[in-house]
Amino acid sequence: MRVKKQKRHRRAVRFYTACFGFREPFKVLCDGTFVHHLIANRITPADTALANILGATVKLFTTRCVLAELKSLGASYHESLNAANNLIMARCDHENRRSAVDCITEVIGENNSEHFFVATQDADLRRSLQKIPGVPAIYALRNTLFLEQPSSFQRQFAQSAEEERLHMTDMEYNMLRLRKKRKLFDDKEGDSSDAQEEEDDVSHVINTNVKRNGSDVKDKVHFKRKRAKGPNPLSVKKKKKSADTNGTTSGKESRHADGTVRSRKKRKRSRKTTVVEGNA
Repeated sequence: MRVKKQKRHRRAVRFYTACFGFREPFKVLCDGTFVHHLIANRITPADTALANILGATVKLFTTRCVLAELKSLGASYHESLNAANNLIMARCDHENRRSAVDCITEVIGENNSEHFFVATQDADLRRSLQKIPGVPAIYALRNTLFLEQPSSFQRQFAQSAEEERLHMTDMEYNMLRLRKKRKLFDDKEGDSSDAQEEEDDVSHVINTNVKRNGSDVKDKVHFKRKRAKGPNPLSVKKKKKSADTNGTTSGKESRHADGTVRSRKKRKRSRKTTVVEGNA
């Protein structure tokens, strides 16, 4: 049973990672009911327990509205409030306190741009999150944590998004049509002026600033051109210092008072060898 549960959790995590771009470390947004259940059932440390079911490191988040709701519940939730204060605060721009359900729903938004796993014991909140694409829900049952499987709506949304990526957009179709037209025209006539007009049409289509999947679509791949670099400074010989005209000359030259320079040649001293003749 435990092995099957781990396999289901791994499949769900792979689904959200591949289809909705979830990345490690996973961010888990906890509400007050989930934190209180962890404290009551002694499921500690919470980050380790959540990391075990997700198979990766996690970061735990909560909101100020959740903390305010726990504080309003009285002394019985004091320990849960202290534990929730140690979590990272997710940004919620609510000046007045709102319920935890409304706050979490607003933080998630329409497409869960922050890629949160929502940990809650509220069944109604989990059902509402299943209607939002890319929102995995975590809940606890006694001393065991569970990751809900993706809903049918989320699977259909991921499938439709994949099919949309496989089909050609209007911009790509216009680019392909213009390129084919330009190639046929160059093969038949080769007129440079008309070819330039085709280039202008293609550049006009490229500059329409239409984005697909968050990136600009370009007509051609632009490679970085290699340019000549300077010589290696370690392999270049140092420049010789020019002779100082105002200073003293070398030992081979002497300067007279009238400014003329006389060069001196080094004399070679000849060594006289004495031959000693012996008596015959």
